Amino acid sequence: MIEEIELREYRPSYLDAMYSLDRECFSEEFRFDRESMRVFAEEPDSIVRVAVKTGGDLAGFVIVHVQPMAKGELAYVVTLDVAEEYRRRGVARRLLSQAEERAGAVGALWMELHVFTGNDSAIRFYESSGYGRVGLRRRFYGKAGLDAFVYRKALVVL
Repeated sequence: MIEEIELREYRPSYLDAMYSLDRECFSEEFRFDRESMRVFAEEPDSIVRVAVKTGGDLAGFVIVHVQPMAKGELAYVVTLDVAEEYRRRGVARRLLSQAEERAGAVGALWMELHVFTGNDSAIRFYESSGYGRVGLRRRFYGKAGLDAFVYRKALVVL
């Protein structure tokens, strides 16, 4: 049940579990190596929320970077991972919502992300979360050369 999930701040002790979950969630062309994940999670401008089950195991996590742009701050979703057993139970929506709130609180005007053009469930999720498709990036995903849609959502700046 969703009640058994607590959202927490990132701690380096979560890294191995995050890396393992990323390997479970995504095929090779979409995964991060352990060092890249550590760097993304530990950047000073990162917003990282970790969904922890009762007992301490990870149910999911989100990594967002806040970047200065010419017309205000941009928050970018680096990755959003949720364990199979916790999908379609509100965990991803809670993680994304908290990341959006925190990004808005530090001045980000919008949140942006990339989604593989063939990932219909992720596309439906982001569109139902208020994201609109604003572009297409050809050959975005590494050596496989897979295309990605670009999605964006305006944030409420607190």
